[in-house]
Amino acid sequence: MPGKERKRMARIRGERMAFGKPGIEPRWTQGNKDGVGTAYSGGSCIWFTLFRGVVTEIYYPTVDRPQVRDLQYLVCDGETVFHEEKRHLESKTERLSPEGLGYRITNADSLKRYSIGKEIITHPHLPCLLQHTTIGGERELLDRLHFYALCAPHLEDGGWGNNAYVVEVDNRAILVANRGTLWLSLGATVPFSRLSCGFVGQSDGWTDITLHHQMTWEFDQALDGNVALTGELDLGGQHEFTLGLAFGDTLHSAVNTLFQALATPFKSHAERFFEQWSRPCKRILPLDNVSGDKGHLYRTSYNVLLAHEDKTYPGAFIASLSVPWGETKGDEERGGYHLVWTRDMVNTATGLLAAGNVIAPLRALIYLAASQMPDGSFSQNFWIDGQPYWHGIQLDEVAFPVLLAFRLYREKALENFDPYGMVLRAAGFLIRNGPATQQERWEEASGYSPSTLASNIAALIAAACLCRERGENSTACFIEQYADFLESHLESWVVTSQGELVPEIPRHFIRILPVDIGNPDPLEDPNCGMLGLANRPPGEAWEYPGKDVVDAGFLELVRYGIRRVDDPVIVDSIRVIDAVLKVNTPFGPCWRRYNHDGYGQRDNGDPFRKWGRGGAWPLLTGERGHYELAAGNNVDGFIQAMERFASPTGLLTEQVWACPDLPKAHMYLGRPTGAAMPLMWAHAEYIKLLRSKKDGKVFDFIPEVAQQFGTHATCSKLEIWKPNRHARTIQHGMTLRIQTPAQFVLHWSADEWRTIRDTHSTSTRMDIHYVDIPIPATQEAPIRFTMLWTAKGEWEGRDYEVAVVS
Repeated sequence: MPGKERKRMARIRGERMAFGKPGIEPRWTQGNKDGVGTAYSGGSCIWFTLFRGVVTEIYYPTVDRPQVRDLQYLVCDGETVFHEEKRHLESKTERLSPEGLGYRITNADSLKRYSIGKEIITHPHLPCLLQHTTIGGERELLDRLHFYALCAPHLEDGGWGNNAYVVEVDNRAILVANRGTLWLSLGATVPFSRLSCGFVGQSDGWTDITLHHQMTWEFDQALDGNVALTGELDLGGQHEFTLGLAFGDTLHSAVNTLFQALATPFKSHAERFFEQWSRPCKRILPLDNVSGDKGHLYRTSYNVLLAHEDKTYPGAFIASLSVPWGETKGDEERGGYHLVWTRDMVNTATGLLAAGNVIAPLRALIYLAASQMPDGSFSQNFWIDGQPYWHGIQLDEVAFPVLLAFRLYREKALENFDPYGMVLRAAGFLIRNGPATQQERWEEASGYSPSTLASNIAALIAAACLCRERGENSTACFIEQYADFLESHLESWVVTSQGELVPEIPRHFIRILPVDIGNPDPLEDPNCGMLGLANRPPGEAWEYPGKDVVDAGFLELVRYGIRRVDDPVIVDSIRVIDAVLKVNTPFGPCWRRYNHDGYGQRDNGDPFRKWGRGGAWPLLTGERGHYELAAGNNVDGFIQAMERFASPTGLLTEQVWACPDLPKAHMYLGRPTGAAMPLMWAHAEYIKLLRSKKDGKVFDFIPEVAQQFGTHATCSKLEIWKPNRHARTIQHGMTLRIQTPAQFVLHWSADEWRTIRDTHSTSTRMDIHYVDIPIPATQEAPIRFTMLWTAKGEWEGRDYEVAVVS
């Protein structure tokens, strides 16, 4: 502990060092939360999660930084009774109020002899978790029981390298931990009679009490390891108190915050906490009457979406306050789902917009503009300060911010913010780097993806509309032409005519046409190619014909208006995914991501560790509901299914168990697995489905897109050759566009070099340059060409050829 801190206000109780350094390897906790919470106030930069009756990850000072593994009580009578809350007690978690993310937990022993009631909120303005505790039960037993608070710090997003101390401040002893400049303090409105800190699995309080049925070790320090804090609560005959856990950038700050929070009665804090949350709830659209549960999941979803926004970086929404299957993950995997994915984030923003909130989505758009890369792209995912975590390129994640900008423009909700520069940069990136994406929305495969292409086409039409509003007609036309080019190739890229999954339906959309984005000469044949799948169990096949792997991503083509709901290929593809991916649960229909998916719980119920079996995703029930609404069908069953998939506290999971019940592993058909819960994408999809039902039309539908493609007369007369995608053939009557990211002179011939032409490229606002070559009906010879790069004065150094076909 720094000497200056010691002299100023606090001192370590003594010099007794814990043994067993550094402790066992640290892990996080389960990903399927029973509750998530924070204050609505921007001043309370702390978030918490709940699982099996205890507090699990606590985040501070930003929503992407978990600092605590868990906080719970241990109960012991010194002889035979030893209970750990999350393992041994029967638990029930409830919301304290429909408005606000505070919770009541009741934990009781199996014989109902005693119970621990906890009301959990955060301080309305300070970074302090407050847990008001009431202990009830048989008086004779309670007089014998000892209650201990046990906390496992994982400061600075990791379990290793933590320091723990027993500190005396103002004639009272408390527990503190630090790593670097970050401090944690733990205390209560009742004193501790015993305190200790130790290394997990070696000298911590849990190990001590397990061995001795009481707290016998009182270590003052445990340095540089995986540590735990333990304190016996001196109840003094009373059975009601408040436990507080506070953070600060110094020891003084953490202790002061703790003492300030505990000095005010819990009831006062709770009243302020819920008053804050009542404000946004008053402004949402009345969608309760189109729900199946009187608006319970709707209002919870709205609050949960808001709670996943950071308070230091306004507009930064993470995907989930969870680490999927966190019990298997340690310091080597820092990411979890507490990161920004633009796909999830834009879905969150659009879900809030569907509920009538235009302010938070604008914050999200501004944040995205500030996070955009100079080339127009967005990182696969990133910390809220903009630092990338994974480095894949997902073209749908570049398209989604454009769609959000256009939606806010249509809503007249941009205020004084101008997203035009962001939109042009993103559109330019899509045009330069498409049509193949390094990763599609499931983040596992490279190629031509129906869902990615749908988002790209819709975003490009949206960008063109914004250009035309600015009077940039030539730029708008150029962007629209590229969108037309993508749309005209959908069937030839991502519709197989030789599918074997349902023998009587050989023609349907596939999940993805596998293509290496590093190969500029891909074989664009959806009937060919092998697709390698991630997360497959050892010894099982991992490579399948691409034509026989399907997902429901093609529904995005209908959502945006690119394809009609009654398009024959769409209708047949629905029949295929229903035959292959649909799971009928006691709560309603649900769908797997794709066949042979290995991202999920293992067959025996064990957590996902590099491989498993993909479960069914409730958000896909929402997507299917949107399709059915577009088709004019009743969607009440899909709304009610999503409501039944939700937890009692109103949280929607990433995946539900899609196999027969497995009671020994606590896995039940249609109930959550250990995947992420809550998942913001699922909550946003639910809200949008409610809004769509109320409006009688799909909320994400874009009329301008439908106007462009609604007749589905694939009439684009453009074939595009560019450095990352070399067109092989072009039909008579079309125009061949040679498109590059730098100015050039096209040196070309239409008659085997007997006649040579030099054509200067046309420039665009997006630093994309092109030359168009019309192909007459009489053309027989291929088009041969090379480029002279204007800026460098250098030749390309090779010739290219595009064959002309009928």
